Amino acid sequence: MGSYVPNTKKQQEEMLHLINVKNVRELYENVPEEVFLKEPLNLPQGLSEFEVRRKMSGIAEKNKIFHTIFRGAGAYRHYIPSIVKQISSKEEFVTAYTPYQAEISQGILQSIFEYQTMICELTGMDVSNASVYDGATAAAEAVIMCKERKKFKALVSEAVHPEVLETIQTYVSGIGMEVVLAPCKDGRTNLETLEQLMDEEVACVLLQQPNYYGLLEDGDRIGAIAKEYKAKFIVSCNPISLGILKAPVEYGADIAVGEGQPLGIPLSFGGPYLGFMASTQAMMRKLPGRIVGETKDSKGERAFVLTLQAREQHIRREKASSNICSNQALCAMTAAVYLDAMGKKGLEQVARLSMSKAHYMEEQITQLDGFDLVYPGEFFNEFVTTCKGSVDKIMSELAERGILGGLPLSGSHEGQILWCATEMNTKEDIDTLVAILKEVTEE
Repeated sequence: MGSYVPNTKKQQEEMLHLINVKNVRELYENVPEEVFLKEPLNLPQGLSEFEVRRKMSGIAEKNKIFHTIFRGAGAYRHYIPSIVKQISSKEEFVTAYTPYQAEISQGILQSIFEYQTMICELTGMDVSNASVYDGATAAAEAVIMCKERKKFKALVSEAVHPEVLETIQTYVSGIGMEVVLAPCKDGRTNLETLEQLMDEEVACVLLQQPNYYGLLEDGDRIGAIAKEYKAKFIVSCNPISLGILKAPVEYGADIAVGEGQPLGIPLSFGGPYLGFMASTQAMMRKLPGRIVGETKDSKGERAFVLTLQAREQHIRREKASSNICSNQALCAMTAAVYLDAMGKKGLEQVARLSMSKAHYMEEQITQLDGFDLVYPGEFFNEFVTTCKGSVDKIMSELAERGILGGLPLSGSHEGQILWCATEMNTKEDIDTLVAILKEVTEE
């Protein structure tokens, strides 16, 4: 917790004198009198720094810290090399914000440029922006990028993360776009129904790979269907899976998006996270936010500039297709440091370990009575099983032993659990989980 040091009374008086103002009230002379407080708010007295620290520490102690996690669903616990925190916590990076005076911010611009380069290498796309708020925001922004005058439908797979779907629906609700759900069959996008839903009004098709249930979709076929109707193809992906799975460009994607949290960003009770976005060069000018480019200065030296940012979002707001004008610079740099530290082989190893441990866990859990695999077929590091007995009881028992169990699903999936494994889960962890499940369900 950082310290807060306000301006002294003397400093305030000096500032007021410098601008020829008698008191602070004069600064608000255009504000109607009726909106000013006539008496102080009914709030408790302020606390000293020591008292605030003690109070906040007491609140923080209420948080439950799990030593073992078997839950993913969009946020994943991966090993983070110590160098990632060591570099990203340097004060020159922590205090840096979006570089509005780009030319004097060469360090932060270079870090964003390196991040963009790595995202392009990871996804196979031509260009990446400087990041957006999170993966759900990235997906929604990608859908908006595809809107055209006669193409206003977004065909979204029913197997995307529910919160991503909600975000997309919120974003497009006021711009005349229609979200059409492509139903699932056996946990995957139903290709026959998807093709039936396609028409000339479909602006884009959005697929999550691997999908919300951890399953691998037929990206090649879905991409081909989208292209047949001249619709843009958006692939929302888990960046760690790209260590061994096809890159979005190999499916014919026009835009690749996803949640960058697995790339060296701790779970942190839910944020801040990082939305990455990359596209083909043909879509470049529709990418929201900022793009950092490389050039040469007047001396012929390598230099970085903030390009494609003074667009409608700044100068013609009534024509803007996005209101994203900032970026997650620190989170983006963290992801870049992580990718650089891990390298190609390291990322591939993380992906393989996550996948193999998930398959081992699936084999062990499904040997238990009442725990059956819901969806057959290939999956990455997540899978869904049925559950014997009370899901709440199982999760409570696991929590008591410091284990965060899989995600209990709801709605039509009531009584099912979405499990996840990463390289952080040892064989002993998985065996302990299975033993507890057996113990609880046999009581």
